[in-house]
Amino acid sequence: MTTKGKPVLGRGLASLIPRPVVSMPPAQPVGRQDDGVTNEIIANIEIDKIQSNPYQPRADFDPVALDELRQSIVEKGIIQPITVRRADDGYQLISGERRVRAAREAGLVRLPAYIIRVKSNEEMLELALIENLQREHLNPIEIAISYRRLIEEVQLTHDQLSQRIGKDRTTITNYLRLLKLPDVIQSAVRKGDVSPGHARALINVEDPAVQLAIFNRIIDKQISVREVERLARDYQRKKTRRAPASLPLGDSGVTAISSSVASVEDKLRQRLGTKVSIKTMQDGKGEIVVEYYSPDDLERLIELIAGE
Repeated sequence: MTTKGKPVLGRGLASLIPRPVVSMPPAQPVGRQDDGVTNEIIANIEIDKIQSNPYQPRADFDPVALDELRQSIVEKGIIQPITVRRADDGYQLISGERRVRAAREAGLVRLPAYIIRVKSNEEMLELALIENLQREHLNPIEIAISYRRLIEEVQLTHDQLSQRIGKDRTTITNYLRLLKLPDVIQSAVRKGDVSPGHARALINVEDPAVQLAIFNRIIDKQISVREVERLARDYQRKKTRRAPASLPLGDSGVTAISSSVASVEDKLRQRLGTKVSIKTMQDGKGEIVVEYYSPDDLERLIELIAGE
């Protein structure tokens, strides 16, 4: 797609990585950037001289998808050049890890690349992350991690990040919130076992034990995003109505839950996979409150407690 003869690459990215439309020359010798050779060219470079990207945001490479890409390269070649910067004795990859891997498996000796000049490692990190966010099919957790790295390591504000990648701040915030989920849920999102919609609904449940209980229902019962949202709303309503459990200590008015009671609560939460509260009174009596979030969840808890 073009606009007035200029390539459209996505908001914010064109200013970072210019894309000159030129013929495909042989790669220029490394180390001649300041000797009359342009710093931004397209060239066929030796694949053995390409070093890996230390800032690669992609953690998961689907072997089936890689094999499909390899077959496509064998039949039609590399359609989209990779992006590299010059490095000692070769080039350092900025984006195109999947294409390089598939090209190696296809037996290619050279492949087309944009060779650009990068002034610092911070700029390298920014380019690598933004290039991948614009061009690669990252999973939601990889996207969220990339956003966080751009904010923390490149020190971009949310507004600057929004301009760089062409996404509004709400979208960025929603992705970043995914990183607050327990590791097991993040892993399921990475694998595609849980959709981003399910994950975003789970974020509204603050208690990790309740999150895991609902997560298990998503996996076991294949419940919809709307059902997860309903369970999250029910949890919030119950949380609002419930008074905090506490144990009065002396006449000072200070309240706390004893460490032994808290330990028992944790054990019960892990065993039952739901929120458990123990309320202790001054006379030694008390009660155990076990929460459930649907008739199916109640049935599951009864089976666990009954040992069935």
